[in-house]
This record gives sequence, structure tokens and C-alpha cells, in this order.
Amino acid sequence: MSDFQRFAIYYLPEDRALAEFGAKWLGWDVERGATCDHWDVPGIDGITAVPRKYGFHGTLKPPFRLAEGMRFGALEQEVARFAAQVPPFEIDGLHLSRIGRFLALVPDGDASDLAKFAFACVTAFDQFRAAPSSEELARRRAAGLTPCQDDLLMQWGYPYVGDEFRFHLTLSGKLEPEALAEAETQAARRLPDLPRPFPFASVALAGEDAQGMFHMIHRYALTG
Repeated sequence: MSDFQRFAIYYLPEDRALAEFGAKWLGWDVERGATCDHWDVPGIDGITAVPRKYGFHGTLKPPFRLAEGMRFGALEQEVARFAAQVPPFEIDGLHLSRIGRFLALVPDGDASDLAKFAFACVTAFDQFRAAPSSEELARRRAAGLTPCQDDLLMQWGYPYVGDEFRFHLTLSGKLEPEALAEAETQAARRLPDLPRPFPFASVALAGEDAQGMFHMIHRYALTG
């Protein structure tokens, strides 16, 4: 797996209809590591240009470079060990929502179990993460971080973890209000019926190729 320049821990939908919706919406199938035909939506290339390379996913451990001395095989073993210790769980559901200027699927109801699961992923694999470069720190800070977010950036390499974490499956980049409203309408028409309650039964290790596209390396069932 030396061809991958960064790794991440993702939630990838187990529901096939939802996974296929996301792949067709973004134009990139993260599970197959391949492009796919978009839905026939006006302006879809521009709507999805930013999130496309990441694939349709929920971030659990944000993308990171391997620390010096760490090996992919050890990371893979640790993800398998982690998944074997965590039981599957459920949330009430997911729904389509605007988050600021972008579109995403977000949890319904109490998502505290999901937040705990995500932070467990952040901490469990942090030994494998190389510290961010000065350029990466500057880029993050350019967004205008709060003192708390800056502390999280320094501790965990990313400012939106722990209490700042909000689970979402991204469907667009930042859009102007009219374009955002139209994207929401188009996505709602194509979104399949989602399970209620919504299960979380696996975790995925993903890698970023030399072109910046993310691929699922392996999906691990939660069996704890």
C-alpha cells in the first residue's frame, strides 16, 4: 500500500441503495476506487467538485500521513483489532440538511454514541499519524479557528474532533444560496428511503492515491 500518500478511517454506508446514491451523486465510487456516471443533475460537476475525491463517507479519523517508523501493515492490524472490540450500534436515522453553505446527510436525534465512536477512532489510531506540517497548520488556521479548535488541531491534527465533531456525509462544496437550494431539491428527489433506526456495523480504512482520490482499502465489521 505504499502508493497511498494518506490514510483515513471512514464510515462507508452499508446500505447499498444509499452507497450507490452517494457514488452516483459524487461521480466517484470510493468502494471500487473508480469514477462512475453522475446523476443527470444540472451543474453536478461543480456542485460535487470539492467532496468528490473523498468519496461518499462520514469521517471518523481525518486523513493523515503515516508517522516516521509506522507501517501500513501495523495500521491495518490495529483497525482490525479495534473493530473486533467495538459492538455495532444504531442512531435514530439520517436526514438531508444544509450545514452552512454545503449539503450533507446528518444524524437525527441523539448521536452521542456515534460521537463517542468517532472520538475513539481519533484516539485509537493517533500513534500512526504524522504531525501536521507548518503549511498544514497555517491552512487550517486560515479558516478562523476558535482557541478550542486550535488546541484540538495541535493535539489531534484536526480542529473538528471531540466536542467540535459533527458527523455528516458530504454532498457538496460551499454553494451560493440559490445553487444550494437547487442541489437540495435534486438530491432529495434521488435519495433512497433510509433505514430507521440507522445501523452502524462497520468501519473502513481508506487511502489517498497520488491523484488525491480516496479508495476503500478494507471494511471491517464491528464485532465487539
